[in-house]
Amino acid sequence: MGEMTDAELAARAADAAGRLLMALRAGGLLSGPAMGTAGDLLANHLILAALRQWRPEDGILSEESPDRPDRLAKSRVWIVDPLDGTQEYVEGRDDWAVHVALSIDGAPAAGAVAMPTRARLFRSDDPAGAVVELKRRPVLLVSRTRRPAEAEALAASLGAELRAMGSAGAKAMAVVSGDADIYFHSGGQHEWDNCAPVAVAKGAGLHVSRRDGSAILYNQERPFVPDLLICRPEWARAALDALSVAGRV
Repeated sequence: MGEMTDAELAARAADAAGRLLMALRAGGLLSGPAMGTAGDLLANHLILAALRQWRPEDGILSEESPDRPDRLAKSRVWIVDPLDGTQEYVEGRDDWAVHVALSIDGAPAAGAVAMPTRARLFRSDDPAGAVVELKRRPVLLVSRTRRPAEAEALAASLGAELRAMGSAGAKAMAVVSGDADIYFHSGGQHEWDNCAPVAVAKGAGLHVSRRDGSAILYNQERPFVPDLLICRPEWARAALDALSVAGRV
């Protein structure tokens, strides 16, 4: 077997896991929470097996595996969410995703987000969607289950239409593909929730930061990200200013 780039490996692993999850959901053997649990575990096993075969020296941080502290001593660490949006997956919705990303020295270096029900595979080295000028009211995406407290104020400040959507990957890729302009989340996520979406968004030329404009660091001892802003570059300054004001209220 020939060698693969990191981005290619991320894409192939995310795509394969997405296909497996689609087959499980279509099979009719499981439903409800049992299907969600099985999907998480099966997709995780497939992705980790691929990473261990192709990059055996790298570290791994996955939502569905026990954390290994030896990852903290490694420069290269794969960060995986095998099923981002388990509830959406179980409910038969299409706004769920598979995240596979590589962090190098704390920065998202490569990644892929698969959205199999929409037949979309987004890659950090070849983002499916361009940042183009759109003549419409900006669209601000927030979680459908954990709406940020600042959401209404942010939307009002930007004159944006507020929309709720499922998984973090689905929201981030909506901005990448031009279906939305801004994605904001506060209240906390884990690194696996956003590392792959951030890698793809950065590859597409989008603005990505914490709410204060600082960079998001990965492979931290506590893999927790308090807040996240992904947006089209022309909205970055206005969004950061509005969040700064909201934070002082």
